[in-house]
Amino acid sequence: MSDTPILTIGAPGLDVDRLVADLHATADRKMNDGVYADARVARAEKTNLVHLRGSDDFITFYLTCLRDAVFVDISDFEIRERRRFFSPLLVSLKKTIWSLLKFYTYRLWSQQNQINGLVITALQGMEEQSAVRIAALEKRLAELEQKTSGHGS
Repeated sequence: MSDTPILTIGAPGLDVDRLVADLHATADRKMNDGVYADARVARAEKTNLVHLRGSDDFITFYLTCLRDAVFVDISDFEIRERRRFFSPLLVSLKKTIWSLLKFYTYRLWSQQNQINGLVITALQGMEEQSAVRIAALEKRLAELEQKTSGHGS
């Protein structure tokens, strides 16, 4: 097998490296501005969270994404049919099926939303407690280091 691509797409004067750099810069700017905090974006960008792991803000950002995406959407939605034939009949059938399914699943969704909310609240509480404890330990360590360096002088 050859490493030559089967198909290439390009245009005269197109600087792919610059285009990619501009896209990265725009994405970074939007990330900093909070544009990507939306739950749908969080789901789409979940693979990029691996790259944020080393960041100090990873846990805060990840918990915010979880908080935004934690609840199952149990609201009604518009039922449409793209097929031309029997469209009104199919829409009516789908609405009937949806109302029956909603009757059986609403309680389940509600319980799942409650559990999801409790879990994310617990995670955020644990993160906040850990942050306070770490800050106290860092302060204590700095005080001990200052005392130790003061005696050695």
